[in-house]
Amino acid sequence: MTPAAGTLDPDDVLRRYVVTDRSTPHLRVNFISSLDGAATHDGLSGGLGDDADRLVFDTLRMLSDVILVGAGTVRAEGYGGIRFTDDAVAWRLAHGLPEHPPVAIVSGRLDLDATHPVFTRAASRPMVITHAGAPADRRAALAEVADVLVCGDSAVDHALMVTTLTERGYPQVLCEGGPGLFGSLLAADRVDELCLTLAPLLESGRAPRIAGAREASPRRMRLAHALPAGDTLLLRYLRAAVGKDNGLG
Repeated sequence: MTPAAGTLDPDDVLRRYVVTDRSTPHLRVNFISSLDGAATHDGLSGGLGDDADRLVFDTLRMLSDVILVGAGTVRAEGYGGIRFTDDAVAWRLAHGLPEHPPVAIVSGRLDLDATHPVFTRAASRPMVITHAGAPADRRAALAEVADVLVCGDSAVDHALMVTTLTERGYPQVLCEGGPGLFGSLLAADRVDELCLTLAPLLESGRAPRIAGAREASPRRMRLAHALPAGDTLLLRYLRAAVGKDNGLG
């Protein structure tokens, strides 16, 4: 892989984040935060990032079976088709993975435009995850451009969602937000890992936290690594009860 992100070695970053036992279901969440806990700058998480964060972001995508994201994040962050560099594609093929992972978009209201670039520019057919009470006409329209998965009766069942993705052959799930989806996954106790970039910025203001769910219970995590990159700090946390004996790097 080509050196990038200042002093960071891309091969070292890959070694730090790789999961050796890919058959064991594992849901990792990737977020960036300011030093005072803001999840966005000028309304977007991308406003907090730098080259080091982008290297981790791209590495986690390369390692994933599926990229899970909320519909609001797709709209706000300008998601398009997920396409990798030639080096990343070569790595995935060498490790028995398809060239690109699909994107799975979580939406209860199905407030999604079937002509959005996340569908029209996708390298692999996306998925839309919703519930049985979602508007039937919207489900039919989105079924033309994505596989629509029904997980839950009147609301998305996030535990069932993760199980369904695993059963479809996607045990390594990367969630890229937003805070509402992260909070719901915490409430369902389905978060195995948090990859958190601490941006060297005091944001203040009214930006949201990285997770939002009133009913979620606290969960103890353990630090797997803390990797400095200039003034940015790259953190990886795992469930306290999960360790290297389960195939995690």
